[in-house]
Amino acid sequence: MPWPVIGLIFGLALGFAGAFGGVGPFFLVLFLGALGYVVGRVIEGSVDLGQIFSTDRTRRRPR
Repeated sequence: MPWPVIGLIFGLALGFAGAFGGVGPFFLVLFLGALGYVVGRVIEGSVDLGQIFSTDRTRRRPR
């Protein structure tokens, strides 16, 4: 499915949540959609969670 169609479906879901549920459901749908996006990217292999949450001390910030 092309990305514009996925964006359209997500926008429609947000619109329905905002129109019929109010602010709370709107943000719930927004949060779950973003979480689903990240999980999809991890499953696809384009995001490495091990690298993001690494406790490697070699990458220290300069003081």
